[in-house]
Amino acid sequence: MSKALISIDYTVDFVADDGKLTAGKPAQAIESALVNATRQAFEAGDYIFFAIDRHDVDDKFHPESKLFPPHNLTGTSGRNLYGTLAPLYQEIKDDSKVFWMDKRHYSAFSGTDLDVRLRERGVKTLVLTGVLTEICVLHTAIDAYNLGYEIEVVAGAVASLTPETHQFALNHMASVLGAKIIEN
Repeated sequence: MSKALISIDYTVDFVADDGKLTAGKPAQAIESALVNATRQAFEAGDYIFFAIDRHDVDDKFHPESKLFPPHNLTGTSGRNLYGTLAPLYQEIKDDSKVFWMDKRHYSAFSGTDLDVRLRERGVKTLVLTGVLTEICVLHTAIDAYNLGYEIEVVAGAVASLTPETHQFALNHMASVLGAKIIEN
């Protein structure tokens, strides 16, 4: 069974202390687990998709512009991968199983060709990592479920704004979407 790890939004704007929409310490605390999960997926020969939020500075029509401050803007360092995930990406990015995918909405599937790429490669199981558990990770999991994928979530490699929303999202993915929650 083919697997793909989806690394969601682990960028400067979502993780760094001075990020534009940061989860801060909770997101920084998962760095090692997220990098380890990514490296393990690479070494196992799994596909890896970096699904990264991308916004345009003048896009007043995007629904997030009413909810959140501008973040992950095209051409800014806020879209750079955070911490030790950045050099790992540089190390593996030229592999034929590693992909960068810009996304405009919460879900890595919304408005992208992720589903097509996964089906072309025979992927049946998605392993989710990244931020935020209750927003982009959850919405990606919901779309994955609706598209018929098996879902695994690496609990120590996802983070939220609060412990309560983090636990809610993990519980929801497990009990409503049938996701397997992988404890480190």
